[in-house]
Amino acid sequence: MRSTAQEIKEEFLKSKIGIVGIGILLILIVISILVVIVIPVDTFKEWNNPGSWISYPKVAIPGWVNLFLSEKIPEHKILNSPKINDVISDDMAVTYHQFGVNFDYEDFPNDFIYEFSAKYTGTPLLQMDVTRPDGIQLKLFSASLPNSNTITVHNERIFSTDDMIKKNLYLQSNKFSFPLNDLSSEDIVFSKTGQHVPLKGNYVFLIKMYGNKSENQIPESKLIIGGKAFGIMGTDELRRDLVVGLLWGTPLALFIGLIVAIASVVLGLLYGVYAGYKGRKTDEVMMRFNDVIYALPALPFLIILSITISNSIFVLVGFLMVFGWVGIAKVSRSMSLQIKTRGYVDAANMMGQKDSKIVFRHILPQLLPYAFASIAISVPAAITTEAGLSFLGLGDPSFPTWGQILHDANVYGAASRGLWWWIVPPGIMIAVTGLAFVFIGNALDTVVNPKLKR
Repeated sequence: MRSTAQEIKEEFLKSKIGIVGIGILLILIVISILVVIVIPVDTFKEWNNPGSWISYPKVAIPGWVNLFLSEKIPEHKILNSPKINDVISDDMAVTYHQFGVNFDYEDFPNDFIYEFSAKYTGTPLLQMDVTRPDGIQLKLFSASLPNSNTITVHNERIFSTDDMIKKNLYLQSNKFSFPLNDLSSEDIVFSKTGQHVPLKGNYVFLIKMYGNKSENQIPESKLIIGGKAFGIMGTDELRRDLVVGLLWGTPLALFIGLIVAIASVVLGLLYGVYAGYKGRKTDEVMMRFNDVIYALPALPFLIILSITISNSIFVLVGFLMVFGWVGIAKVSRSMSLQIKTRGYVDAANMMGQKDSKIVFRHILPQLLPYAFASIAISVPAAITTEAGLSFLGLGDPSFPTWGQILHDANVYGAASRGLWWWIVPPGIMIAVTGLAFVFIGNALDTVVNPKLKR
């Protein structure tokens, strides 16, 4: 066995497509490990929670597209590391949070949002100002937080569409030489004083919280400058960062593909080898049952089972195993019929060895190269089947699989709207993953099949 395994290894390493397939698979495995370690599990769990993605833009194009455009699209910026300064005197405590924004685009931002949580007692005053690149300072917001006699935590979002911000900007219209009527708050803040065009440069947003208690603080502070470009893969209609879905889809695809392929091949191998070895009535009964399962149309049955029983991803994996073993069983049975006629199997029978021992020691080891090739070739089928069911809306929506991402893209008309970044990347990932296992399977098949080798 060792020499045979060594020969298979040496022959496999001579196959260029096999090495390419192994290389792609290793990259996918590394990505999966990094995803599980680096990306918080909460991000995975909150994939379908709209509240978790409210800070992100809707259907934003990938940020790297700006590298190829003469007029840059405003990028969505999420700033959560302000410069903090606390000033405490005998009768006053002031907390300063300062955000610096470098704005260098030909179009105005969509909006700006300040998210914060304040821990305080009493009735502190919150103010928000911005200093523009031309030195003009604009007062944006000033309001008292809800009164509390005990230490409380107050969470709030201040939007640029807030009436108070608009009113404060209109009161400062003398700082501009054009009418501010019908202009949004972000257009006013980011506009030149002489004309309604974006003012490029560094903006400084300053948030101040006044109180009379030294323990007053702002534990969480985030400034969002709304844009039309974001991240590596952009966002979808539900504001979700698509790179998160694509990355989490990698370990999910490998899990589905490998579990289904390994379980199907092992089950089919044991079933077919035992049927072929026992022969006669046992073989006849087992293979007729195999023919019944083989004749069932897999996709319609999977659709019916997903609708009537459950669309859980684990149930789906079980369904795929049920329909995946029958073809392997037929081939392994025919190979078992040939192997059991060899002399060492007859000798084992004459020595009185048990059937299970003969199958596991003398027949199955001869089929291992075929089993490995079958596993590699079966993985793409499992992945594409899951993707197809998810695309039809029959997958598990709580898991960000590539098929589920494509389903959401279809529901929101991404193709007709030209949202290519929502469609192309998951399609490429499905194709690349499937191609890796096809390369490996074909290389193994060429090694273990003398006819293909010649």
